[in-house]
Amino acid sequence: MAIVELKDVQLNYHTKNGEIVALQDLNLTIKDQEFVSIVGQSGCGKSTLLSLISGLLKPTKGEVKVNGLPVDGTTGRVGYMLQQDYLFEWRTILDNALLGLEIRGEKTAEAVDEVREMLKVYGLGGFEKYYPSQLSGGMRQRVALIRTLATKPHVLLLDEPFSALDYQNRLSVGEEVVRILRERKKTVIMVTHDIAEAISMANRVVVMTPRPGTIQSIHRIEITDQGLTPIQTREVPTFREYFTAIWKELNVNA
Repeated sequence: MAIVELKDVQLNYHTKNGEIVALQDLNLTIKDQEFVSIVGQSGCGKSTLLSLISGLLKPTKGEVKVNGLPVDGTTGRVGYMLQQDYLFEWRTILDNALLGLEIRGEKTAEAVDEVREMLKVYGLGGFEKYYPSQLSGGMRQRVALIRTLATKPHVLLLDEPFSALDYQNRLSVGEEVVRILRERKKTVIMVTHDIAEAISMANRVVVMTPRPGTIQSIHRIEITDQGLTPIQTREVPTFREYFTAIWKELNVNA
């Protein structure tokens, strides 16, 4: 079943110097519970693509659908996790995790209990009354993920979610995030500049062309389909083959 559909999508930006075509002739279908990574050179429109799916932007041409319905503005069907965790330093960890529910007017006693349980299950039990400054970068990212998942989106968008972490934390948090998302059976679209990260986490890797961005190729990552963790995936011999192929494509037009 198709959860996200982009058909003949084009997006133009208007500037003082004229019109810029950011995305052009973009077609992509993403299935239920699929994890798709998007890679491409800086400025190719990766994050713009996420903004279209989330409803923050409207396409100049073409159509964007989520769950078969046209995207017309932001909706609870889509959760968006940005590069920074954007936790409020004056709110406790529990209150930060509940923020999305508060904004939507859905902070019920049952919802609070569910968030408390998520914090406990995902290694943050006992930290509910702590503040963000008292947590490590990896723990903060888990709080941000729980905040997003608490609203029960059908699709989760991740925009360079681990870029603020050092390499070791990036690996460990990525491992944890994949586990959580698999358990929650979420459909995920992640933008990243890290080819290895894209391959190790996704079922498919979409390679975009330089601006105007469109899809250059799509790689099916069969080793990820085996249910391996991201670190286990990196140890499979064919991982290097995927990496080399995608790296070459990205550097053809560099």
